[in-house]
Amino acid sequence: MNTPHDFDETQTLLRDSLQRWLEQRFAFEQRLTLFKRPEGLQTLWQGLAQDLGLLGCAFPERVGGTGGSAAEHLLVMQALGGALAGEPYLGGAVICGGLLARCGSDERLAALTDGSIRPAWAGGEVAARHDRLPTQTTLARLGPGWHLLGRKSLVLAAPGATHFIVSALLQGAVTLVWVASNTPGIVRRDFRTVDGNWASELAFDVALPADALLCEPGNAAQQALERTLDEATLALCAEALGVMDQLQKTTIEHARQRKQFGQPIGAFQVLQHRIADMHIARVQAEALTWASLQHLGADVAQRERAVSSAKVMVSRACRFVGQATVQIHGGMGMTEELAVGHYFRRATMIEAQFGSEDWHLRRVEQRTDGDSRSAR
Repeated sequence: MNTPHDFDETQTLLRDSLQRWLEQRFAFEQRLTLFKRPEGLQTLWQGLAQDLGLLGCAFPERVGGTGGSAAEHLLVMQALGGALAGEPYLGGAVICGGLLARCGSDERLAALTDGSIRPAWAGGEVAARHDRLPTQTTLARLGPGWHLLGRKSLVLAAPGATHFIVSALLQGAVTLVWVASNTPGIVRRDFRTVDGNWASELAFDVALPADALLCEPGNAAQQALERTLDEATLALCAEALGVMDQLQKTTIEHARQRKQFGQPIGAFQVLQHRIADMHIARVQAEALTWASLQHLGADVAQRERAVSSAKVMVSRACRFVGQATVQIHGGMGMTEELAVGHYFRRATMIEAQFGSEDWHLRRVEQRTDGDSRSAR
């Protein structure tokens, strides 16, 4: 795994140890067996926590972390993408961990870091589509505590999660709520996604204690949510780089081995050009992803423009690399037996996750227009 980011010694050690662990414990055949049941999510989470101790790689030392930053999230997600193991790290460590860190919940963040809890992010709603803010889930006072009412769709890695962080509206303002998964009144429907991951639909009609409120409603909660989801979007882009690495590697191996007219199909110039184009698309996506990392701490408009630009580039690269891989493999590229079909489906899911290409293009346009008006 090569990146344009300069790693220090600690980051290099983290990357190398994670890659070795994934090769030994999470090869493709092992993944297929492990993920037949949702309990595989917990097995993976505990391995990342206990075998590697990397759940806190981006969090402060006071909560058991190693004092890293978003760069560690990208590094980890790129390696996990190569093994089709992005969940539950993306939802649990990047999103829930980021929200706990920004909302000042050290005790819960420490429990996440040591693996004793596994939270999942419950933010998506059918009516909201790609918009990140809740539209129908509401929070209201109920005695000394709260009443949470609403539905969340496509909650990734929800089966087996110990807690959920739920976005809701409190008197019309955005807030975040900490909910134990065994709270009476939660209805959960589990299902497999197209790419083979586990997710759930959740319905809430529950009473919660007073300390369930993570953030005071309003700007603070919304800013924490927007910043965290932008960080998660870049982490998703890094996962896509790992996915495309494997697609490209598999395609090159296939082109060398598959023969037609007495010679490897990789000797045909048209396929050489296609593979070269795949490499260029992936390198461009990688460069923009890592370049956008430096803008996470910038002003809101600059951050959103950089993150959305990276997501657009990555979405296009995923589509091109994935489709080219299947075309070169032929019909066998869509079978369950070959890893390439699973990587293709994950690349397709990444295109739409955290906003479609069109959604991010509109956000780039809006932020660019806003900067232009400010300059005038």
